[in-house]
Amino acid sequence: MLTNKQKRFLKSEAHHLAPIFQVGKGGVSDAMLVQIGEALEKRELVKISILQNNEDGKHDVAENLAKGTKAELVQLIGHTVVLYKTSVNNKRIELP
Repeated sequence: MLTNKQKRFLKSEAHHLAPIFQVGKGGVSDAMLVQIGEALEKRELVKISILQNNEDGKHDVAENLAKGTKAELVQLIGHTVVLYKTSVNNKRIELP
């Protein structure tokens, strides 16, 4: 579980990132979760965009992404989700 201070730090780190995944009409799939998990292992912090044609609620999508990848939900702002997961092999981010 992240503290508020750690979340603020991660939000500032994620500010300049571009979304690297998009959740569309099909919703969250197992293949997508595997790819996001691999990206989290390499980057630790990722942004995911939820498209307007998505049929699920954005809060449900964010929760499913976090649970499916075993990551921490840092932020859901608009239709953008920010996830963080500590990397085993590529540790880059030092939390305060």
